[in-house]
Amino acid sequence: MFSAILTLFVTALAATSVDAHGYVQEVVIGSTHYTGYLPYQDPYYPVPPQRIIRKIPGNGPVTDLTLIDLQCNGDSVDGVIGSAPAPLFAPVNAGEEVKLNWTTWPDSHVGPMITYLARAPSDITKWQPGDDAVWFKVAEAGKTADGKWAATDLLTAADSIYTFTIPPNLKPGQYIIRHEIIALHGAFAYPGAQFYPSCIQIEVSGSGNAFPDASSLVSFPGAYTPETPGIVFDVYDNTSQPYPIPGPAVWTGGN
Repeated sequence: MFSAILTLFVTALAATSVDAHGYVQEVVIGSTHYTGYLPYQDPYYPVPPQRIIRKIPGNGPVTDLTLIDLQCNGDSVDGVIGSAPAPLFAPVNAGEEVKLNWTTWPDSHVGPMITYLARAPSDITKWQPGDDAVWFKVAEAGKTADGKWAATDLLTAADSIYTFTIPPNLKPGQYIIRHEIIALHGAFAYPGAQFYPSCIQIEVSGSGNAFPDASSLVSFPGAYTPETPGIVFDVYDNTSQPYPIPGPAVWTGGN
């Protein structure tokens, strides 16, 4: 039995080394480090470790904007539509930084990094947003004025760690962080852009009472279409052009 598990594990590692893309492998909040869901290790444990990140099938992308997979990079498994809730969540204070540690990212996969939140109406370890408009953008980074891309140049310079801040006045509660890289190396036509989302479960504490109005909320799928600016973008012909980051404006919570 053990040898069979080991064989599967080695095979999986070999597969990922051939077609390496990436995912969030660790979350750091304050002094606490949370190992992310590891798709080439976790499924092969006799008792899978409990995580705060929802399961992903591997390190590959989602390219179809109509699929529920676009939400958390999880497909329909065992009757669960979309990525199944994780068993744990991490405490975080409003106004606190969250650091997301990515696996090594390919230099060719230029693109933006975008972060959303969605507030769970009940127990986050059981909640699935479905196609409801519950997501609001809290951070984004695209291409700098001097042509540096968030997902390659800036991420590499930061040792593969992307940092964003929970809005200081955010209403307390349980939230899903939906964080993604959109790789644009093939985005000269649709489908071509590659989406790499991760969903992280947190519980926000604080005395704030700010929350976006309905006009700021989007759904996944639904927030992006082939006509959305930034979904189709030729990075080779538009080297001197600014990049329009897809999705709604960043919600700052009135800070």
